[in-house]
Amino acid sequence: MQSSLHHSISRKSSTGILLVLLAFPLLATYFAQEFYIGLLSRLMIFALVASSLNLILGFGGMISLGHAAFFGSGAYVVGILMQHGVTSAWISWPVAMLTGFVLALAIGSVSLRTRGVYFIMITLAFAQMLYFLFVSLKNYGGDDGLSLAQRSVTGLDMSNDSNFYYLVLAISTIFLFILYRLINSRFGRVIQAIKENETRMEAIGYPVFRYKLLCFAIAGSIASLAGALLANQNMLVSPNLLHWTQSGSLMVMVILGGVGYLSGGILGAVVMLMLEEILSGYTIHWQLYLGIILLLVVMLLPNGLASLPQKFMSAKKPQGDQA
Repeated sequence: MQSSLHHSISRKSSTGILLVLLAFPLLATYFAQEFYIGLLSRLMIFALVASSLNLILGFGGMISLGHAAFFGSGAYVVGILMQHGVTSAWISWPVAMLTGFVLALAIGSVSLRTRGVYFIMITLAFAQMLYFLFVSLKNYGGDDGLSLAQRSVTGLDMSNDSNFYYLVLAISTIFLFILYRLINSRFGRVIQAIKENETRMEAIGYPVFRYKLLCFAIAGSIASLAGALLANQNMLVSPNLLHWTQSGSLMVMVILGGVGYLSGGILGAVVMLMLEEILSGYTIHWQLYLGIILLLVVMLLPNGLASLPQKFMSAKKPQGDQA
């Protein structure tokens, strides 16, 4: 019997999705729909950053409104290094991750000493401080953002969208697998137990603050890597990536997909960005319709889209079995 803290994934479903993703650029090129290669790269990048937020929000119970600080900082590391002649992804992307890790350690060491609404407000305040810092850096584009002369050098032809797509797919797959193993490790189970009852975990001797701080830093590091990928995708770094509305969007993705579900961040990012893409093609008032759809989903599925199979199975059970 598995613990309720264990979160499994279907190998068949995961393998099937991976095979479809591997074949996608070939099919898109064959049908002259290369635009969708870039769109899917963007979906995978946001799935990665939303999953990193789900690690601290869904499994750690840390409601952070400052996750965009790490996302945007990773993008700016790539842009600033490139402006100073460092174009290698083997340097700039690890530096982006290290920056996100250290930044999250600094922010977490202050904010994690508080709880509830105070934690939310402090993380929001740090993110806004960084947002205004980058807006004020006129040498790095200021309010207009920073354009990249090229994508980071990896040894592949990065001007080819298919090559970039496969690189994003490989990185996303590796880090989503790392998140899966982390959540099901002893460390992940302690984090989940802290979310359930922090006082009890402190009473039995666990260093709760250190566990939460390390979890916060790991999530910040992965979010920064996603920011580095997005900078290469757009070839532009904007301070809007650090704005609190970006943190809010990431939080909506996680809530929409399912807080505390392994697939929650992925589902939320894919559904929300696809809705944005489809609705914006029909009307300039797409935000209104997106809000209505999101409201309906949350009302009908309060635990998110990832809970749909469980709800479906419980609805199929005879009433006598449910009693």
